[in-house]
Parts: sequence; C-alpha cells; structure tokens
Amino acid sequence: MGPLPLSVPAPGASFTDLLEAVGAGPAIAAPEGASGLTAPEATTVLALRYSEGVVMAGDRRATEGNLVAHRRIRKVFPADRHSAVAIAGVAGLAIDMVRLFQVELEHYEKIEGLGLSLDGKASFLARLVRSQLPMAFQGLVVVPLFAGYDERSSTGRVYSFDVVGGRYDEIEFGGAGSGSRLARAFLRTAYRDGLSADEAADLAVRALVSASVEDTATGGPDLRRGILPNVARIDAEGVAELDDDVIGPIAEAAVENVR
Repeated sequence: MGPLPLSVPAPGASFTDLLEAVGAGPAIAAPEGASGLTAPEATTVLALRYSEGVVMAGDRRATEGNLVAHRRIRKVFPADRHSAVAIAGVAGLAIDMVRLFQVELEHYEKIEGLGLSLDGKASFLARLVRSQLPMAFQGLVVVPLFAGYDERSSTGRVYSFDVVGGRYDEIEFGGAGSGSRLARAFLRTAYRDGLSADEAADLAVRALVSASVEDTATGGPDLRRGILPNVARIDAEGVAELDDDVIGPIAEAAVENVR
C-alpha cells in the first residue's frame, strides 16, 4: 500500500478508516431490489461476571431455517489479551466482523503505543455493528456480545448490543441470540454475587442447557459426540478458553439436572 494522496485526510488509529481512505473499505450494501437470503445463523451466547472477572460461553449449533447447518461452530473468540467477543446472527458476517475487530485493536495499539480502554473497545464494536445496518434490512443480522477485564477498575464487564449499534453495559450478565432470553431467565433465578470462576463456568453451561430445552436453534451438549459449549474465562491474567476435559463433567451434570 503506497502513501496516501495529500487530498486524503489522515485516518488516525482506525484500520477501518485507513481502508476507506485508500478506497479498499468493505462494500456492505444490499443490491437494489434484493430480497432476504437464508444463511447459517449462530444462536445463543452469554456472559456473566464473577468475583475476579467474566465467563463467556456459547453453544455450538448454527441453523439455516429449520435445519441444523453446523454442529461444531465456534462462537466465542478472544478479541485481545483481556477481552473476548461472542457472535450471534448470520455466522459468516459475524466471523468477518470479529476478525476485523481483532485487527482494529491490534492496529490501534501499534499506532498509539497503548491499547484502547475496555469501554473504547465496546464503542468501536458498536460502530462495526452499525456499519452492517444495510444488510440487517435484508434480514442478515449480526449482534455480538462483548466482555472483558477492565484493568482500570480491576473488574469484569459485559456489554450487549442491538442491531443498530446501540451499546449497553450489563450489570451482572448479558446474552445474545435466539435462546438468550431463556438463558437470561435462568440466570435471573440462579445468579448471585461473589461467584468463583468455577461456579460461573458451571452456571454458564447450565444456562445454555436450559435454553436448549425450549429453543431448537440452541444446541445442548452432545456428550456422545463430544460436542461441548465454548467457554472462556477472562481475568487479570487474560483470556483462557476452558478445555473439554474441564467442561465435560460440568455439561454432563447440567444435562442430568435438566432430565
């Protein structure tokens, strides 16, 4: 990429602005007269605070209409060292948004010499959601969930979003996707202050299993095939995804409790 023309304003620390300045920005717009498409959609993700940080979890199912499109999709991704993002909505667009978000955070840190605040990261993710609005009018909706460890306040925080880029700072827990209302309803009765990391992981998996009972788009743990929820812990040490040998017994107990 060559130097910018003098007529182009400096894009600052935003990688997206840099792409747009050189005419290489993503062209996200629906063709005139286009109708809605059917594409694989990621469903239920959630995050909840515990005493030292945040736990984020997602089921593994993607649906296409009334069919199961994928059984092992990944929905929870690290954004940087101290934050993670989970996807709900059209899977392909959502994964591309996550990749751009990861590049944005890395680019900002390289340009400015320090990382964005957690609140700044959430605001920028809201901007990316808003940029997808033309596709949302065609039914191709992407709504992420964002969580991280705030090094300034030494606490975990959870942010939810709406389809037009509205950003909301959740007090205890948040969710996104078709089964999120059911998961949040479960968490309202089971959540308590002062949870440990292990208790928060157990509660997150049980909330997903509870949602899967009533929402067919949410995939419960498939113990026979070894398909388990993605669960990540975020604290002062950074983002750590929990291994299947840790999640397995939690999922088995959660399924048994539902029965």
